[in-house]
Amino acid sequence: MRLRLPPSPARPLLQKLITAGLSTADPYHALLRHVTLDRHSLLVGRHAYDLSHVGRIIAVGAGKASARMAQALEAVLGTRLEDGLVIVKTGHTLATKRITVVEAGHPIPDRAGLEATQQLLALIQGLAPRDLLFVLLSGGASSLLPAPVHGVTLTDKQRTTRLLLRSGATINEINVVRKHLSLVKGGGLALSTRAKVVTLLLSDVIGDDLGSIGSGPTAGDASTFADAVEVLQRYRCWYAVPAAVRRYLRRGQEGDAPETLKPGSRRLRSVLHHIIGNNRMMLEAVAHAAQQAGLHTKIVSHPVVGEARAAAKQLTDLAKKITEGSGSLKRPCCVVAGGETTVTVTGHGKGGRAQEFAASAAFEIAGLPSTWVVALGTDGTDGPTDAAGAIVSGSTVARAKKLGIDLRSSLNRHNTYPALKTLGCHIHTGPTGTNVNDLYLVLLL
Repeated sequence: MRLRLPPSPARPLLQKLITAGLSTADPYHALLRHVTLDRHSLLVGRHAYDLSHVGRIIAVGAGKASARMAQALEAVLGTRLEDGLVIVKTGHTLATKRITVVEAGHPIPDRAGLEATQQLLALIQGLAPRDLLFVLLSGGASSLLPAPVHGVTLTDKQRTTRLLLRSGATINEINVVRKHLSLVKGGGLALSTRAKVVTLLLSDVIGDDLGSIGSGPTAGDASTFADAVEVLQRYRCWYAVPAAVRRYLRRGQEGDAPETLKPGSRRLRSVLHHIIGNNRMMLEAVAHAAQQAGLHTKIVSHPVVGEARAAAKQLTDLAKKITEGSGSLKRPCCVVAGGETTVTVTGHGKGGRAQEFAASAAFEIAGLPSTWVVALGTDGTDGPTDAAGAIVSGSTVARAKKLGIDLRSSLNRHNTYPALKTLGCHIHTGPTGTNVNDLYLVLLL
């Protein structure tokens, strides 16, 4: 990772805070903290496996951080690990020794992902009950593990995913639909093998719901076909999705298609889930770094969710209160928050949820002295752009006016990337190898 921030008086401090957060979320070191091997005893958290009674050990997985997780698992298991395959977002590949890394499309699933998922299933379907299967999951796994049900094509799933992404639906709602159109999601992967399963998760889901991380390929799923239909209808996508999708979901509602793996299923008795990293761990590391730097610090207890513009206003209201002297914090201070917002897209602008958040925040803090707002996607990619996010200050709006940049219009057209690029507000990291939702900072010096 090569972190590049816009020039400002706060740059050295922000560099320190962001680096602390991303370092803690590094899946390689996170996995090593949670998985250890002492001769024949493999410890995953507090759960021990006697490898002298285990047959083959295979590792599969998907997600933006799965290659980094694969490297760490190889370091732990060495030659005891026989084979494996993980699927990463294009551009996020890393060198591995025993586990094959395949690139595929995200957030729209593509044919490379479809073919890789077929290879993955072929690898695990022959495993026996005494074998051990590691499943490495992180954010992005839902898109990277496409395995459409019979009668639904990859093209059908691509169109459905695009419609939902543009509708304003939350990632959890999108995944309810994905699970009911997949052979892998919603516990389908666990049902595809007889091996004991250890699923290691780098969570990109607020609350760490196992059925939501990567659409829960080895977890029980409480949602139903009726829920999937309701999501599509609520966001007015029902008649826009392909007819094959509607037919299959209706069949499921009528009991003519198999439901997802349900909580309490007997199969889940031989499946262990262990979270090695999440958004909260990252926020605590950032807050600790801020305190060490001499800042009064507050972690926002509730996740930052909902429409990016509304979320930006809620968080920046804290900055206004602090400036007025009515807040609980005194300068110099740092407010630390995490979550994942949504953007209901209209038009064809270029940007991402972090950039939309930052541009919105710029108007809220306009004129406030020595105030900065950071919005950062921890995977290093905000929307379909090369930026990880953006940093704005109390002077950003005035600077935009001076340069003839209509930031308000850019925000209204969801075209924030060009404006923020011209203003020099972007954060660049490149692929970070991790993904634990977004990081938001409000800094007042």
